[in-house]
Amino acid sequence: MVDWKPSASLQNLQRRADVLAKIRRFFSERDVLEVETPLLSSSTVPDVYIESIAAEVKDGSTSHQNFLQTSPEFFMKRLLASGSGSIYQIAKAFRQEEKGARHNIEFTLLEWYRVSYSLDQLMTELEQLVQELLDCEPVLRFTYRQIFQQHLQIDPHEITLEELRDLTRKEVDLSARDLSKTDYLQLLLSHSIEPQLPSFCIVYDYPKEQAALASLAKDAQGIVVAKRFELFGHGMELANGYFELSNASEQRARFDADNATRKEKGLQVHAADEKLIAALESGLPSCSGVAVGVDRLLMLLVEAKNIGEVISFDSDHI
Repeated sequence: MVDWKPSASLQNLQRRADVLAKIRRFFSERDVLEVETPLLSSSTVPDVYIESIAAEVKDGSTSHQNFLQTSPEFFMKRLLASGSGSIYQIAKAFRQEEKGARHNIEFTLLEWYRVSYSLDQLMTELEQLVQELLDCEPVLRFTYRQIFQQHLQIDPHEITLEELRDLTRKEVDLSARDLSKTDYLQLLLSHSIEPQLPSFCIVYDYPKEQAALASLAKDAQGIVVAKRFELFGHGMELANGYFELSNASEQRARFDADNATRKEKGLQVHAADEKLIAALESGLPSCSGVAVGVDRLLMLLVEAKNIGEVISFDSDHI
């Protein structure tokens, strides 16, 4: 018997449609322009923790490799550099990762960029949107240092790699060796801290090694940190935001560093997106941006245990 039916109920699909309409109304009321960008790109992110899905595209007798987008970020930054002003997009994204209760290879992102917004202003706007969609309690804010000091009694910015390795092995059943500082911190965050976080909270000022495409600045204690935040809801990561890096040379250096790490790990190396670099060189306006997992928001809204319950056809039903 062929299982042809959707993975989500009609009721959940109706709730999904309502949420998408509310998102569009939220940004329309704030005069933020909705945009669409391609799902296929000639380049992709070299981030060590993200695996892209390649797609072969034929042009007559020749073929070349494209990639399904892991997020619309690069294209949206090219729009920003061209003078679009503040923009948002509800887009499909694709990542080659193990399917799980919170993961589907194809998923929906809400991504938006606010020109001339500080990271604090963007966090406030994100909180307003989440409260409107989920009718949840106020979103608390903590620095990355605060949550590690509170739950594990360490300063994540100053702890040594050896100390971090020893602590992680006490907290997590771990067989892997020679992990990076970022690997250990992410394991501790996901296993030992996230389950103890308040119902809704934002964590900001991440270690500089986790900057990705965020800018760097000194915090109140004079430590250089990534101007980045994440939103958590009931122990689940919902959003990832940056005060955006606009320096083209620094961005190229980070791409090169990511590719060097990918090579060491035996992963495919991805050339830097030269169109993004050129856009940054032309001048990216001062802005903050955030990507929100729409499917995960819906999971909280309908109290779903599995992401397939809020997607019409998850990867087991295609």
